[in-house]
Amino acid sequence: MAIDFNDVKNIWVYAEQRHGKLMNVALELIGEGYRLSREMPEGTKVCGLLVGDEADVKPLEAELFAYGADEVYTLADPLLKQYTTDGYTKVITDAIEEIKPEIVLFGATHIGRDLAPRVAARLNTGLTADCTRLDVDMNNYINFLEAKTTCKTADLVPGNPAYTKGEGLLKQTRPAFGGNLMATIITPRTRPTMSTVRPGVMKKREKDESLTGTAINVPVKLAASDIKVTVKEVVKATKELVSLTDAEIICSGGRGLGGPEGFNLIKEFADKVGGVVGSSRAAVDAGWIDHSHQVGQTGTTVKPKIYFACGISGAIQHLAGMQTSDCIVAINKDPDAPIFEVADYGIVGDLYKVIPQIIAEWDNADALLAAATK
Repeated sequence: MAIDFNDVKNIWVYAEQRHGKLMNVALELIGEGYRLSREMPEGTKVCGLLVGDEADVKPLEAELFAYGADEVYTLADPLLKQYTTDGYTKVITDAIEEIKPEIVLFGATHIGRDLAPRVAARLNTGLTADCTRLDVDMNNYINFLEAKTTCKTADLVPGNPAYTKGEGLLKQTRPAFGGNLMATIITPRTRPTMSTVRPGVMKKREKDESLTGTAINVPVKLAASDIKVTVKEVVKATKELVSLTDAEIICSGGRGLGGPEGFNLIKEFADKVGGVVGSSRAAVDAGWIDHSHQVGQTGTTVKPKIYFACGISGAIQHLAGMQTSDCIVAINKDPDAPIFEVADYGIVGDLYKVIPQIIAEWDNADALLAAATK
């Protein structure tokens, strides 16, 4: 956008919804936008952006306020009932050109990855895809570098060109070169700054239904002729879907399983503890399990209450996708495996002996609990 940088203000979060239900990543990004807005000049707000049919999106405004949104912009029209690339791109682009937000965040979902690049292209601005970290405050960014990377930060002091170049700008960090390094990208010449962010990376704020904000209805200029695709029917998949981002317990298997049959044990383990099956990239690359189960920088970033890493050595790409789990339990024959450096509990042993023992003890605990409650 060819605009004066003094004209842009606030952080917008595309609040993705499907059939009147907000996606978790939208609430995570509202929380992240709230954090970032407090690092920016006083008066900066985090704003939810709802797009869809009025009956679907209007009830969601209160939910966005409850999770921290200061304002909600609603773009409602019957033609937006079903997601279409053409329709959503047009109305969002029009709204951004009119209201001029400084930052726009999208979830890196199938829809977000389709929509964000098209909006960015029409606005002639940059887009950083698949971010796992966002910062505005330079000191917070330096603290992140020191804690999570091997980057040397001694020269990143006020007055240094590298420090000055990033000061006040959104610093968008994402994995690059197959997850072998982390790259931080800034957008110094255009606005808005746009990013897609992986689901499960950012933290939702605690819901507070007493919170309120300002709801703003944005006029939509959209005709049927603007949409080149007609949605004839929506067919939901009948296969079992893996929801790693929402799981409270994940049991993941890696190369240490020795073969695809090892995931039968992992599935039994997950069923017993009420979890879902995850995997390392090595197991997926070997063809032992579908990519939808992959945890890591090139898979899904997760943050469950309990993460069981079974036969996973702990490559940096995998650790980056699960190390913020509340509790990590590692099972590995190699006592020097990197996974033990981040594990809360480590078991050195053969997973084919250890996991059946855990399952047996789980059964014993269930029996004792049942007896105690009689």
